[in-house]
This record gives sequence, C-alpha cells and structure tokens, in this order.
Amino acid sequence: MINEASLSVEEKIASLFQQDTLLPAQFFDTFRRKSHLDPEKRLMLAVLEDAITCFQKHASTRDSRGKALFREAEEWIFADSNQWLFSFDNVCELLEFSPKYVRQGLTTWKQNRLTSRRQPRISRLSHRRARKKPAFIHSRKRGQRRLKAANR
Repeated sequence: MINEASLSVEEKIASLFQQDTLLPAQFFDTFRRKSHLDPEKRLMLAVLEDAITCFQKHASTRDSRGKALFREAEEWIFADSNQWLFSFDNVCELLEFSPKYVRQGLTTWKQNRLTSRRQPRISRLSHRRARKKPAFIHSRKRGQRRLKAANR
C-alpha cells in the first residue's frame, strides 16, 4: 500500500479519478439489511408457525371455534394453489422448507394424535345410598360432644 503522505498533490488528485476495485455485489451488500431474516420472511415464518400451531392445538377439539380454526389451517396447508404470495407452498419455499415434507409430517402427526387419543371411559352408574346422619355433633363452643337423636 502506498503511503498517502509521500504522494504529491497532483498524484492525490489523479487518484480521485481512478476506477474503484469494488464489485457491484460488494457495494450493494452495504445497503442490505443486517438482520438474519428480512421482515417479510419473519412475517411469513409467523404465518406458518400460527397455522401449524392451530393445526396441532385444535386437531381433536370439540368446540365449534376450535374446529373452525383447525379447518381453516388444514385448508391453507393442503391447498394446491401457488398463485397467492402467502400460499403454503410459496411460504415454505421462501423459507427454504420442503412443503411436501411439512405436509407429510403434519399428516403423520395428526394420524398418531387421533389414534392415541384416549377412548372415553364408560362408568357403571349405581343408585345412591342415602347418607346416614351422624350420631353425634361436635359443639364448637364448649368442645364437647352432644348426642343427637337418631330420628330427628
């Protein structure tokens, strides 16, 4: 490297008009975002995470709201359309996931979840026996026991 102090004024001026040895990719890298994921990718990751959470959380729910959330997530995950920017296939491909692999994993998870779900227990009902009344009552004031008449 040449020491700038040893250069004359004419040489310093001439060096201003020399070509840069910087590639365009190196120049534009200085303007790129420094975060690991761009905000758009973070949004897509959040959408994918929410859909998978709804799918897993409400897979075996019985209330209507949970069923609707599960159905909506399942329709989005298993849709064949790539035309929309936030379709499942596009989101997975932009995040570098295999859509087919994620679908296969969720299908396997759902089958395992539904087969391992506990079957409802059937209990035999018996008639209730009448409770016997206690033969004595504790007196809280004096700390003594008083006998109670059995037929009262």
